Amino acid sequence: MQTLTVSQINEQIKSLLESTFIQIRVEGEISRVTYHSSGHIYFTIKDARSSLSCVMFRSNAARLKFRLEEGQHVVLGGAITVYVPRGNYQMMVQTAEPYGAGALAMAFEQLKKRLAAEGLFAPERKRPIPPHVRHIAVVTSKSGAAIQDMIRVAQKRWPLVKITLIDTLVQGGEAAGEIARHIAYADRLGADVVVVGRGGGSLEDLWAFNEEVVARAIAACRTPVVSAVGHEVDTLISDFVADMRAPTPSAAMEQILPDRVETLYALDERMERMGQRIRQILSVKEDRLRHMFERLEHLSARRWIATQMEEVRRIGVELKERMGRLLRYKAALLEPLPAQLQTGKNVAVRKREEQLRSLVGQMEALDPRHKLRPGYVQLVKDGVVTPLSKLKPGERVSLQDSACEAEAVIERIGSLDGAKG
Repeated sequence: MQTLTVSQINEQIKSLLESTFIQIRVEGEISRVTYHSSGHIYFTIKDARSSLSCVMFRSNAARLKFRLEEGQHVVLGGAITVYVPRGNYQMMVQTAEPYGAGALAMAFEQLKKRLAAEGLFAPERKRPIPPHVRHIAVVTSKSGAAIQDMIRVAQKRWPLVKITLIDTLVQGGEAAGEIARHIAYADRLGADVVVVGRGGGSLEDLWAFNEEVVARAIAACRTPVVSAVGHEVDTLISDFVADMRAPTPSAAMEQILPDRVETLYALDERMERMGQRIRQILSVKEDRLRHMFERLEHLSARRWIATQMEEVRRIGVELKERMGRLLRYKAALLEPLPAQLQTGKNVAVRKREEQLRSLVGQMEALDPRHKLRPGYVQLVKDGVVTPLSKLKPGERVSLQDSACEAEAVIERIGSLDGAKG
């Protein structure tokens, strides 16, 4: 019997298993799911009696339409492989489908549940559509029938509306990202409403409007968004996130635009009501004006004015007479005043003259020059009469009597008893 090494036996097992289980499908329940940072998914599939380790590499995981979660019943497609260093075998999964339901249906429910938990479907975050829409930005394919239907309905209902078409892919692998970018662009145009939509098709054709990137682009839009995708029976993630759902693209225009015929009828009716109201108001005002004229006539305004004018004239005459009497009385009081003023003035002048003569006499009496007797002089230093006791030898002084003045220099100062100064 041949003896094999561990590596050799593992290599033979690998060759045997991988050549035998090249392409298999396995049904079971998922457990212990791990999403690695590399993008690979590691999990286990099991039934009532056994379990099988599985790995789905990043390239295959990127094509999954739904998220693998613990407890899901799935059907896996792939092959068996052996990891030789450990002698472990596992299933290398290439495809995964929900058991009994399509992968797209599973992905739809998963995304719907997650976005609802985040509040993206909440009624309180939805914005109202403006009552008077003047500008609509439409995100759809320019070659599709949807845009033609929308333009036709818009022109019929409200020709004044401006429509800006933003051409985009509406199906295929790259459609979701392009739709999301064009929604963000439409939001910057300043339109009143953004309509996102396309015509009908299969679930696969409409799937771009079920992608998370489109849902989040709609939720981030500041402009109200109308989702108009497919037919009335189609319900997509974009319908739940949008501020309004329209069953078809043409129905979107019917919902957001007024009918011009109905509007004209409503305007005619309103104008008729306004005319009736104006006539009523004018009638009331005319009655009131007529009543006021009657009252004026009844009160005889002209007679009342004449009476008042006569009273004014009477008061004027009376006032003139009173003013004449008052002036004559005041004139009588003023008549003796000039003579009284002249007498008082003469008395005051004489009194002031006597006071002036008295002051002049006093001043003459106080003049030192008038006090000097013949033979006597006064000594003046620097214009001031100065006693001898205040002088010093060598100082210049002036000697003055009542008629003359002489300059002198002090040589000596002494007391009357002969003491020297």
